[in-house]
Amino acid sequence: MIVCITSEGDSWESAVDQRFGRCRYFIFVDTESTEFSAVENPNVSGMGGVGIQSGQMVASKQAKVVLTGKIGPNASQTLEAAGIGVVLNVKGTVAQAFDQFKKGDLKITEGPNADEKAGM
Repeated sequence: MIVCITSEGDSWESAVDQRFGRCRYFIFVDTESTEFSAVENPNVSGMGGVGIQSGQMVASKQAKVVLTGKIGPNASQTLEAAGIGVVLNVKGTVAQAFDQFKKGDLKITEGPNADEKAGM
């Protein structure tokens, strides 16, 4: 399974970015092999609709779960429609977040926890 973690940088040691649509990087991790790839978010400075666009990009990478800090209603709906679960209020490094998820300490939540345009 592919897990997507929003990140401030492109490594395991990077902090989890608290924003979904405007995060600096998406880290995609294969839960079987723990191989990962860092993808710079092309929507980080977009004018509008970045939550939806970021959600579509994550879906195109076949992610099944997103680990992030906050997510708005449009991104939440986009991910839900794609069948992608979301874990909110994630803190620490990418490595810590992934380890917590693998151990079952992080649970998928329902709905957004940020207002529309909160990441601007």
